[in-house]
Amino acid sequence: MIRKIRPDDKPEVLRMMKFFYLSPAVSTDGSEEIFERDIDACLDEDLNGYVFELDEKLAGYAMAAESFCTELGKKCLWIEDLFIIPEYRRQGLAEEFFAFVKKQYPDYAIRLEVEKSNKPARQLYKKLGFDSFPYHELYLEL
Repeated sequence: MIRKIRPDDKPEVLRMMKFFYLSPAVSTDGSEEIFERDIDACLDEDLNGYVFELDEKLAGYAMAAESFCTELGKKCLWIEDLFIIPEYRRQGLAEEFFAFVKKQYPDYAIRLEVEKSNKPARQLYKKLGFDSFPYHELYLEL
């Protein structure tokens, strides 16, 4: 089951975020302060936050931001985070999440980032139909 993040999910989502951001799947470390702001943004609905439940336990989470993609000329949903607890991987949760997203945001482009070294995730995204832009993304924090 996929549902919106609730206030009582915060400790478990925070734990998952710490695990995710320390893994090789992410090149930045983040901080507890940033993670808490992210979760609070989901609870305030400035950011779309979801949890995945399997066997009545939280099995993962995702965070997504709405924007506009000028390269594609349409609204865009940026998948900011997508994490599934290792023991729940390969059970179709990612595929279920993307089916859910496509239903919730039918006219949107879906974008995400993936580390080049994260071969399992890259294979999954390719299987789901994702393609690459031929450039390196930059950011400036103000």
